[in-house]
Amino acid sequence: MKATLISTALLFLPAAAFGQAGEVLPDGRQITPAAYEAPLRTTKVTSDAKFAILSSKIVTCAEEGAPVVNNGVILVSAGKIEAIGRQGKVEIPEGYEVIDVGDNWVTPGMIDLHSHVGGSLSVNDLNDTVFLTNPGLRASAAVTPGNSNLRRALAAGVTSILYIPGSGSNIGGQGILMKTGFETYESAEIRNPGSMKLAQAGNPERFAFGVARSFMNWHTRDTLVKGITYAQKWEDFAAGTGPKPEMNIQYEIFRWLKPHATQISAHTQQYQVVLQSLQRVVRDLDMPLFIDHGTIGAWKLGKLVKELDVAAQLGPRNVDVPSRGMMNWAQNVEAEGWRGTAAGYQQAGVMKIGFNTDAPVMPQEELSLQATIAVRYGFDDTSMQAMRGLTIIPATIAGIQHRTGSLEVGKEADILIVTGHPADQRSSIERVWLDGHDVYNAEDKREY
Repeated sequence: MKATLISTALLFLPAAAFGQAGEVLPDGRQITPAAYEAPLRTTKVTSDAKFAILSSKIVTCAEEGAPVVNNGVILVSAGKIEAIGRQGKVEIPEGYEVIDVGDNWVTPGMIDLHSHVGGSLSVNDLNDTVFLTNPGLRASAAVTPGNSNLRRALAAGVTSILYIPGSGSNIGGQGILMKTGFETYESAEIRNPGSMKLAQAGNPERFAFGVARSFMNWHTRDTLVKGITYAQKWEDFAAGTGPKPEMNIQYEIFRWLKPHATQISAHTQQYQVVLQSLQRVVRDLDMPLFIDHGTIGAWKLGKLVKELDVAAQLGPRNVDVPSRGMMNWAQNVEAEGWRGTAAGYQQAGVMKIGFNTDAPVMPQEELSLQATIAVRYGFDDTSMQAMRGLTIIPATIAGIQHRTGSLEVGKEADILIVTGHPADQRSSIERVWLDGHDVYNAEDKREY
């Protein structure tokens, strides 16, 4: 047991903690920027089951190759997708269980990059307002795998979430990417740190006795600069060009952020506030950031979002309403009329658009509804962008697309059986596999 704990701890330290560039780490990796990639889980969660799923429609959501395979078959072995193709073209090996789902669709599991229900309470079991910036706080300490919110999410096809601190301070701490259907922390974890939570305007303005936006902008930037400087000292040490720095747990996350091995999930909305996120964090400091919420007229920044190659993870307010009070508060006087937020970004040329619930603001199981609302208010789904915004796009935003988010050979077998398009609210989830484990079957007990 002691050896297991030690090896696990080593995997979660950034590469530079082990010494100089070129040194081989205990897990076999060398100290390079690539060594900051997501750590491998040390607990065996892959299933020994071997099976083939037959369906009249498999929606792969793949970046390359066929996005849809009609009359298809998927082979799953050792928890991963072994093969995918047309029936008759892919041979089913002897001994594989054959599961024919008929006209039901087969799709990847859905991913939500803004959730607060990974812990034991209906909201975060964390105090992220001790300071105005808390980059060292870790949501992973509050994870409760298999809680009732996660079980309902699983029944609705949400297989992965980014569980993050709240938005009461400008930097609430570190999120964790986790799967919804496992009962142990080690099995549920995808990557830790999953992100660093940034929040601007709105909620943090109520910090202490009230904080004005100018100070929040200055203080947030000051924290980011200190963190980047800290990470650079460790990189210099790893390259043999500087002394070994003293560890500061508050800034350790920046050793992941600086090489873009994790991201800043930015709770940011309103035109002016999102503009600050883009200019101060992305353009000025070259920090990896994705827009979270991105509402209340922020879609008007779509051209700049595209120029900076920033992704937009939208929800749960996916419509700008013609409320004079809202427009005045947001200083968004040009946004008259009902506006679909996702449609606004899409029409500006932004391609990386995903959806979130901010659960429990909206129940975690209603993730697909956010895509439904987007389509209802003008989001073009002719290329299945709504489904992609629930699967491969959030996976790509979070940097885990090599593991999940689409049905492709070698990826983890996070698979849904759905009666139709997941964003069609008439559809229902019939079955879910995680890493090849059969974790939900509506025939046994329908939970959503």
